Amino acid sequence: SLCAGGAPSLSYRELKDLKKTNVLHIDVRERWEIDRFGKIPDSINIPLGELVEALQMDPMEFKEQYNQKMPSKSDPVVFSCLAGTRSKQALVFAMSLGFS
Repeated sequence: SLCAGGAPSLSYRELKDLKKTNVLHIDVRERWEIDRFGKIPDSINIPLGELVEALQMDPMEFKEQYNQKMPSKSDPVVFSCLAGTRSKQALVFAMSLGFS
């Protein structure tokens, strides 16, 4: 299940269309879940427990850790997880840190 600020839920097809634009897709599942169930192409894995810290990192440190440019507070970001609960939490965390 997928979450985005403007629309609380996205279908996989909507996500595929969004990924053609400049959206950052963060998968907040645990690493073992990625290993077991696979990864959505072009997503970056930041487990929910690391997310608040990650979104407050120095941009150079973020790039080093996640091999991806750190999103700015106005960049489009989509969160995903297995059932939708953690991605909704991730959205709340990001918005509390000033992400729009």
